[in-house]
Amino acid sequence: MAQARMKVIFGHLNQRDRHSFIPQPVSSSATVGVAGEGIKFQYTLDNPHLTPSQRAFYEDNGFLVIPNLVPHDKIDRWRDRFLDLVEGRVSSGGMTKMKDISLRNVEGVSGEMMINKIQDFVYDEVLSQHFMLPQVLDYVECFTGPNIMAMHTMLINKPPDPGTRTSRHPLHQDLHYFPFRPANRIVCAWTAMEKINNDNGCLFVLPGSHKGVLEQHDYPDWEDGVNKMYHGVRGYDNIPKTMLCMEKGDTVFFHPILLHGSGDNKTKHFRKAISCHYASSECEYIDVRGTSQENIAKEVEEVARKKGIEDLTYKFLFFSTSGSSAVV
Repeated sequence: MAQARMKVIFGHLNQRDRHSFIPQPVSSSATVGVAGEGIKFQYTLDNPHLTPSQRAFYEDNGFLVIPNLVPHDKIDRWRDRFLDLVEGRVSSGGMTKMKDISLRNVEGVSGEMMINKIQDFVYDEVLSQHFMLPQVLDYVECFTGPNIMAMHTMLINKPPDPGTRTSRHPLHQDLHYFPFRPANRIVCAWTAMEKINNDNGCLFVLPGSHKGVLEQHDYPDWEDGVNKMYHGVRGYDNIPKTMLCMEKGDTVFFHPILLHGSGDNKTKHFRKAISCHYASSECEYIDVRGTSQENIAKEVEEVARKKGIEDLTYKFLFFSTSGSSAVV
């Protein structure tokens, strides 16, 4: 099934009318399914790849961990590629490299210590293998349907925390960053590149929070600062969270409204994960002006202006750099 989808269409980012394309909205029948005994499904689609218990778990909790989904030899190759990119041994092209705020004025540290995230690797011949894996796409289709777009790619590198706790990520919802809808046809596939536990900063989630709404996101008031664009929600500090301890190759699929974050890395080793957000090609882009997402839109536009890119909207910047031109 997935092999038939492996043809990837790489469009030209400067194509004149790409930013004006508005896909058709998803029909209501595609958003809510009904299967057996009158059970209604809102967050998953009818697809035999999910067992009934897996489907019910995702519907109730907003996430699903599939053990040992991704081959370890591929993960090792992606780790080597990441090191080549951050150490400057190969060109990073149009990819975005993000630095840990605690090391912004420090000299003489390795690229692996400095760079905590690479984004937009959709055109990289090695890292792009992750979002095209048939075994990943088979599960993605259960949430998006068969017409799939790879919207946002990341390799997250959590270095040993220098004592500032800047390696943690505040509780947030991924939909805050995405100018397209409907949310129920978006899913993230997040793969552990090594053993991940409470010590090195595993993901934590609030099960069932995907049934809520998109919350206001702002920078948290952390004493030693927070990394760029690490927005978070407030008011959930005392609510119990579920820690997602994972083994190398395990992959968690989760809803874009699910509240989640990660702790600081208290070990002397690095903690890496690779992820892709997918969406149905029938999703529709929206204008975020006047919404809770306006702050992230303005921040992205300001970063673009500092790079000499003028008069472009957040929608266009996201669409032209995120890798949404990759249809899988």
